[in-house]
Amino acid sequence: MDVTADPIDRLRQRTSMKWRAFPDDVLPLFVAETDYPLAPPIAEAVVSAIRNSDTGYAPPTSELPEAFATFAASRWGWTVDPAQVWTTTDVGVAIVETLRRVTKPGEGVIINPPVYFPFFDLVAESGARVVEVPLAGGIDDGWSLDLEGIERAFRDGATAYLLCNPHNPVGRAHSADELRAVADLAAKYGATVVSDEIHGPLTYPDAVFTPFLSVSDAAREVGVCVTAASKAWNLAGLKCAIMVTAGGPNQPIIGTMPDEVYWRTSILGLKASTVGYREGAGWLDGILTSLDANRRLMSTLLAEHLPTVKYRMPEATYLAWLDFRGLGWGDDPAAHALEHAKVALSNGPPFGTPGVGFARLNLACSPETLTEAVTRLARIR
Repeated sequence: MDVTADPIDRLRQRTSMKWRAFPDDVLPLFVAETDYPLAPPIAEAVVSAIRNSDTGYAPPTSELPEAFATFAASRWGWTVDPAQVWTTTDVGVAIVETLRRVTKPGEGVIINPPVYFPFFDLVAESGARVVEVPLAGGIDDGWSLDLEGIERAFRDGATAYLLCNPHNPVGRAHSADELRAVADLAAKYGATVVSDEIHGPLTYPDAVFTPFLSVSDAAREVGVCVTAASKAWNLAGLKCAIMVTAGGPNQPIIGTMPDEVYWRTSILGLKASTVGYREGAGWLDGILTSLDANRRLMSTLLAEHLPTVKYRMPEATYLAWLDFRGLGWGDDPAAHALEHAKVALSNGPPFGTPGVGFARLNLACSPETLTEAVTRLARIR
């Protein structure tokens, strides 16, 4: 199934953050929304609900856990017990509510900068304290988890680890061996791993996404998966995420949260997510084909127009992590790009200290938009 981005004039009719944060002369390639049309089965499900005035509270039980379990088994060979799948409004809420129950106020939670910048605030909102263990490696040779640093943090008292798998913004799909090592360390030190796997479905054919809870008995004991259909099928505004356990001490913790955590789920998000997991695989493969072409086009465009900007093709996500330090655009090159090229990128420094001199670009657009963005940036170098 071929899936291509909507034309720019149609996109500018959208009212979401991506299309309303800046004036029309700015190309918005910052926030993680896609420019693709909704998968037809999802659009039909949402429209049908509206026509039926089915816009009340989400039901106490739904078909989503079974749909997700079937998708996980088919896509990743991961066996999920639908009885251990719970819903809430979004992955941010899932993270905060989980951390509140597996940490005490002031305890340390490990994160791996450069990392999805809300992680800093979500840990603080939960009452815990951020412990930074930056990714090992870099843009030249690739990134990996710093297992020695993670162990030091656990040994020094961190009681939880907020893992980004696959990793935003660098686009790495962590290996099964790394994840097993993380699980063993968490088990050794009595810690919990909360694995944000929202980008898992957006993994390219030359890489492998490994769900944390699938790697070992230790992972199933110490882990909680938080995820959603929202990135793969562009459903962020419909508000539905899931929390998954696989036995162990976290099952009763996650499964007995206050009712309000589950009630926050949107009925429209519930319907859309269920249809996405159940009927949206072909559409997802179509956008992955388009995204794969774009991540490769990005390499070509940079080589031609901005050869001093470093870029490593992501293994997953539709995000490009760009090293602008060779251009001398300062600590926050996205600010320079917005002011002088009218291209909106995600500012690098909020992703943590390793983000200084970097910016994140959203590849989920048309090839024409991507080409125009790089061309604009090249004019101001």
